[in-house]
Amino acid sequence: MQVMQDLTGRRAVVTGAGRGLGYAIAHRLAQSGASITAIDLIGSLTGMPEQWARVPIDLTASDAEKKLAEVAGVHEVTDILVANAGLVPPWRSVDALVRTEWDKVMTLNVWAVAQTLGAFAPFLARSDHASVIVMASINSFSAQPKQMLYTASKHAVIGVMRAAAMDLGPQGIRVNALAPGPIATDAMLSRLEARHSDGGPEPKIALDQLASNAALKRLATDNDVANAAYFLASDASAGITGSIIPVEAGLS
Repeated sequence: MQVMQDLTGRRAVVTGAGRGLGYAIAHRLAQSGASITAIDLIGSLTGMPEQWARVPIDLTASDAEKKLAEVAGVHEVTDILVANAGLVPPWRSVDALVRTEWDKVMTLNVWAVAQTLGAFAPFLARSDHASVIVMASINSFSAQPKQMLYTASKHAVIGVMRAAAMDLGPQGIRVNALAPGPIATDAMLSRLEARHSDGGPEPKIALDQLASNAALKRLATDNDVANAAYFLASDASAGITGSIIPVEAGLS
């Protein structure tokens, strides 16, 4: 049987598509022919290709459920859903956690993923090629000092993915997760600069150290993650659901 990897004619919705990994994934899917609906905060939706549909939604807001339902209902079918939107909080030790910060991160990193899947599920069920990709992390199955909140949220995302794969599988909807390692996005570089200001290593030194610990002796890139997302979105992965694909260049 011929395996179709051309995404022409398929509609992809990507949350957090305005920058970083979300933008890279949306761009990769578009290169393969998919029509893109980009969801992000209004200030992050500038500079995108004109052919992309741009929808401003704050996924932590009280009206997010209503707005997601409206977007989902615009088209009869959604073929690809990438629940990428997320937030990396400042590193804090267990005795310095902040409740309001905890609630905000859990709302975006966990609840918004589940809420987005719920809004689009009926329209994914109408597709013959339905694929959902959620953004996990290597922190989904490991932990680092002072990263309790982020680690907890990304562990929870794996639970959401696995449960959704079981719930939606009978409707022909596949649900998988990507687990990137450190990626030198603007957001990560900003965090490294902030850590350097607090006495941490220079960003280049920190990146070089991470790369030296990887089997490939380099960091994974946003393009690596985008290509993995493309694989999960395509028919080449038609037999895969409920799985996690690490994209971390063999980071030990």
